[in-house]
Amino acid sequence: MTQATSDNITTTMRILKVASCPAASGKTTLTYHIGGSAKNNICFRIIGNTGGGYFSAEWVSFSAIQSALAQAPIPLTSYPLFTLYQGKSINTPAFLMAALKHEGLVRNLEGNIRGYEILDSKAFMTEMNALIASGVNLKVAEIPANYKTSIAIKQPALTNKSKKVKSPIEASIVS
Repeated sequence: MTQATSDNITTTMRILKVASCPAASGKTTLTYHIGGSAKNNICFRIIGNTGGGYFSAEWVSFSAIQSALAQAPIPLTSYPLFTLYQGKSINTPAFLMAALKHEGLVRNLEGNIRGYEILDSKAFMTEMNALIASGVNLKVAEIPANYKTSIAIKQPALTNKSKKVKSPIEASIVS
């Protein structure tokens, strides 16, 4: 289990799934985790990029992602996800969108390589609920040295504090 912090509250996060997918450019491979908190809150985080782009390794709740995308105009882009990573790497929202696409939660609009539409999350939630019920808790290694990550990150402006993440596995839950 990994520890994630939000407003000085520590939450235990079980790693339910580790997966890789191509970035939107198709030039690099991203690795991401899907986790579940003690309250079965589903969260995503990007933990690897084989290319040169930096990213934030913080947890972001699926409900916050859904809310951000639901309020966005169609066609969707990764732009609405920027609010979930204020003050963090500008690559992370696009990387998260690639992970969402890989999970079947969004898809490209026909004829629009940068535009997406939201898909039904029923199959995804069925898979996550089955993983939660099974008690799965995948063990993960440290982020490999060839991945680029923004380890030293500032907390969102709401806390008005600067805080360094101690390891790539520690991160904040944004909800």
